[in-house]
Amino acid sequence: MTEFTNAELAFLRHVRFGELPARVLPEDRVEIEETDPKRGWPDLGPNEDQQVLHHAGG
Repeated sequence: MTEFTNAELAFLRHVRFGELPARVLPEDRVEIEETDPKRGWPDLGPNEDQQVLHHAGG
């Protein structure tokens, strides 16, 4: 198995992933304000009462 130096590993990462995007400067950032209400929890199936009724044949 071949052992790579740190410089070689850095080069291989650069070849595989390319360059990082330019850094976003603080003055270029904007504060967002949510306009839609937060989404509720997903339906996780029947609750305990519904399961009891289902198993009781109701």
